[in-house]
Amino acid sequence: MHTESGRSQSVPTNTDTTRDQASESTSLAATAPGQIRVIKRNGTVVPYDDSKISVAVTKAFLAVEGGTAAASRRIHERVEELVSQITATFKRRMPSGGTIHIEEIQDQVELALMRAGEHKVARDYVLYREEHARLRAEREKQQEAAQSADTHPDIRVKREDGSLVPLDMERLRTIVREACEGLKDVDGEAILDEALKNLYDGVSEEDINTALVITARTLVEQEPNYTYATASLLLDKLRSEALRFLGVADTATAREMQDLYAATLPAYVQKGIELELLDPKLATFDLEKLGAAIKGERDHQFTYLGLQTLYDRYFLHSDDTRFELPQIFFMRVAMGLAINEDDKNARAIEFYNLLSSFDYMSSTPTLFNAGTLRPQLSSCYLTTVPDDLFGIYGAIQDNAMLSKWAGGLGNDWTPVRSLGSYIKGTNGKSQGVVPFLKVANDTAVAVNQGGKRKGAVCAYLETWHLDIEEFLELRKNTGDDRRRTHDMNTANWVPDLFMKRVFEDKEWTLFSPADCPDLHDLYGKAFEERYDYYERLAAEGKLKLHKKVRAVDLWRKMLGMLFETGHPWITFKDSCNLRSPQQHAGVVHSSNLCTEITLNTKAGEEIAVCNLGSVNLAQHIDDAGKLDREKLARTVKTAVRMLDNVIDINYYSVETARNSNMRHRPVGLGLMGFQDALYKAGIAYASEAAVEFADTTMEAISFEAISASSDLAAERGKYQSYEGSLWSKGILPLDSIQILAKQRGEQFIEQDTSATLDWDSLREKVKKQGMRNSNVMAIAPTATIANITGVSQSIEPTYQNLYVKSNLSGEFTVVNPYLVHDLKDRGLWDKVMVNDLKYYEGSVQKIDRVPEDLKAKYRTAFEVEPRWIVDAASRRQKWIDQAQSLNLYIAGADGRKLDLTYRMAWYRGLKTTYYLRALAATSTEKSTVNTGTLNAVSAGGATSGGAAAMSEAQPEPVPAAVPKACSLDDPDCEACQ
Repeated sequence: MHTESGRSQSVPTNTDTTRDQASESTSLAATAPGQIRVIKRNGTVVPYDDSKISVAVTKAFLAVEGGTAAASRRIHERVEELVSQITATFKRRMPSGGTIHIEEIQDQVELALMRAGEHKVARDYVLYREEHARLRAEREKQQEAAQSADTHPDIRVKREDGSLVPLDMERLRTIVREACEGLKDVDGEAILDEALKNLYDGVSEEDINTALVITARTLVEQEPNYTYATASLLLDKLRSEALRFLGVADTATAREMQDLYAATLPAYVQKGIELELLDPKLATFDLEKLGAAIKGERDHQFTYLGLQTLYDRYFLHSDDTRFELPQIFFMRVAMGLAINEDDKNARAIEFYNLLSSFDYMSSTPTLFNAGTLRPQLSSCYLTTVPDDLFGIYGAIQDNAMLSKWAGGLGNDWTPVRSLGSYIKGTNGKSQGVVPFLKVANDTAVAVNQGGKRKGAVCAYLETWHLDIEEFLELRKNTGDDRRRTHDMNTANWVPDLFMKRVFEDKEWTLFSPADCPDLHDLYGKAFEERYDYYERLAAEGKLKLHKKVRAVDLWRKMLGMLFETGHPWITFKDSCNLRSPQQHAGVVHSSNLCTEITLNTKAGEEIAVCNLGSVNLAQHIDDAGKLDREKLARTVKTAVRMLDNVIDINYYSVETARNSNMRHRPVGLGLMGFQDALYKAGIAYASEAAVEFADTTMEAISFEAISASSDLAAERGKYQSYEGSLWSKGILPLDSIQILAKQRGEQFIEQDTSATLDWDSLREKVKKQGMRNSNVMAIAPTATIANITGVSQSIEPTYQNLYVKSNLSGEFTVVNPYLVHDLKDRGLWDKVMVNDLKYYEGSVQKIDRVPEDLKAKYRTAFEVEPRWIVDAASRRQKWIDQAQSLNLYIAGADGRKLDLTYRMAWYRGLKTTYYLRALAATSTEKSTVNTGTLNAVSAGGATSGGAAAMSEAQPEPVPAAVPKACSLDDPDCEACQ
């Protein structure tokens, strides 16, 4: 787990008796019967090794005779002869094997040297032994003195009951030693010494832990492994809080917890049920069996940020007392997901092992609520708002109920009539969609997600809607505040026809949906034909309420608002629908809060629901930097089963959501840790190799996910609306690209369609067995679960190599451990390098002593050309039946760069884009190499007329200003939670 410099890759040191003993057990396991063993001075036992005698005797000879060529030959011969004699002596004494002390071996060496006439060498060897004995004695005295001084009799600790007890230095040392055990380049003594300086008489137990944690966390920027030590120190506080509350123990060390976890699980379940926080069905599990399966050592996998995030926001609590511990938390989620399984105990253990290993992580709502009385486990809800007052406020009520239980919302507002539309019931005119969006915005603020994170909703509107220009301005800080939505996300739902008009610099007509309601449900060529029809009616004066604009002018305003306010995001209606497996069952009218879900909705009948989880790709890259296909197949198979279980277990606060989910059973398996995987594979993000890596890894995930869902169909049955789907016709996501190309026009799309796996056999398998789930894949942002597992979020490039991340749990120093490891290997990691990274805002590009290959490998997000992000996303998109949360990073942003990037996103066949992370040209100097050239956008070799089209009708540059787009470390940004 984690990086090469992390806990599992460290080399044991001779100063740690525990680790020597672990080494001893390994050595003895490999010791053949009859072999001689040696008792060392620290009590450990190791196999007899005559090479060590040879080294010691050679040193004695060299000290006396020097290292000339002639002397070396003689010494080699004499040493070989003497060592053979010594070994033969022990074998004669113990022909069946046995145990001797290290001192006996050294006595025998002296005797052999004397018998051989090597008196000077023997004398030197005796003096060497005496000197080392003296040094050992001095060290023991110093250790005794240190231990005596460490009692700190002047410091007493105040306990919860107010009593004062002496500071327990022995336990303090144990806690620190365990926290640092196995970590390379981490100094426990330094942590302890510095923490002791901050203690005082009457200090509380909690403040002692705080002193240790604060001391360790300040060292993270010097050595990333201190984040694991900090997390382990924090665990001591967590253990005390939970174990006391549950009545299991007063406190426990990490080693004691190995046994205590088994006893803690039943106490936890009982207390949780008693407090009405856990489902009583959890008591029906074999808690003894499950407790025995808990792997307490996995507590040490957490980074400080990951563990603090779990503690602050995920662990169950009563009156602000957290009584969940990390492995109990994972077991609770696993039990909650296995509750309906036939062999629920075996499945719970299987699910626990997957979660606790960090190979896969369920989405936040599942982690929040699995195993509770209200298991709202689904992540995303998509709704269509109808064009009547009752329906509009019914949709807003649905938003409130879904948000209460931690669901993210995507609302399709396109059917609502525009400003100035006729209202037959009152013989008046409509105020349009904007006032209702204001109500939806305020509802999201009023009804947060169970008090755990802000309510989050995104409104979608099609580009032909007459209110689109006002919709674009919803997030502006100027204008009538009654027509602004400062807390709600917005997104453009863009038809292909609009993009073609932009490319061709033609006019675009805006309509009220009251006059052309069927456009809402049409896409592809059918939409184009009907849209042309309405334009003709407008030209003939038969549609009074319409407006003509230049398509490029509207496109320019869309990009300008995106740059200025971060909204509306740009998503593409036709690619979402034409590549949807469920075209026969309805229309995709919007995406979700994070733009990765593309499911059918229908006002009053179906609220689309998606259930998310993510494969940790970094955990599936082997030591050779290759994808471990067998491990990935196992992970995906279990993950898809867990996701499918969510559908039946889920608590539905709205009945139309239940109906939709039961009918179609969509899930969204995604990935995170893509950047970490690239580091492990030795690949730079901005490279063709990374694009190929994105392609092959997503192909493998897609293959295994589709196969797993088909196997579930054979076991549990096909989803209800399967017949007529693309799946039923043997059309897989890869094949649906041809549908999009045919409908859009091949001159307007360039998307790779190559494959490496046996898709023909999978097509036949799906046609034979069917599918359990209408949709299987979607790549979510994963910001918080990536924090928990200690990897880069989703498919993002590294934000910065050294920065302070802020979220609802506080501020955390984040340093790129892969960079530190590589710099250490080359002798370049020091305080000067840390200071340079701070000065250059986490960038290595201007640090002269960093080699060019490392500069390429460790480019940060704003140093990667957007075309690499788009190309990699395009390769992934061919395998995904839904979409991706794709953030775009642009340094030196201006109108031309934005125009080219978003045109290329459409041209490369992407379904959606997410946040624009832009740095204006005036704000990039310190974080880039060459302002104005780094992060330049190119069309990436568009052909068939695409390149020429991209170069035409460029919008005027957007005014250079620092954007107000959501930042990665914004604690109020729902995308980061």
